[in-house]
Amino acid sequence: MHPTIHIKRIYADTAKSDGVRILVDRLWPRGIKKEAAHLAEWAKDIAPSTELREWYGHDPDRWPEFQKRYKAELKHNEAANAFIEKYQQEKTLTLLYATKDEEHAHVIVLKEWLDHEFTQR
Repeated sequence: MHPTIHIKRIYADTAKSDGVRILVDRLWPRGIKKEAAHLAEWAKDIAPSTELREWYGHDPDRWPEFQKRYKAELKHNEAANAFIEKYQQEKTLTLLYATKDEEHAHVIVLKEWLDHEFTQR
């Protein structure tokens, strides 16, 4: 068994169906109070590195290359492997992120990678 993974902007309302809520941004989102976020964890170490995030700059033209580079980071990221072990038995995970560009958000790549890794273990 592995968790069903949802993605959601942190600014959206909290729902019981969210299951375990995890913020996966390296930076804390503006305007959100920590106690109001209802998080199980802030997993900033599985977000793209500062260098990769700054290089990407949410430029849609860099999206294909960003995906490759981020997946390569995740493959060698000890925190990402620990994350999989920690949440392997959960029923539902909701990965929270802040960016407005929902089509080119790192969380899409992360969800795809996690879905693959959860099914392989």
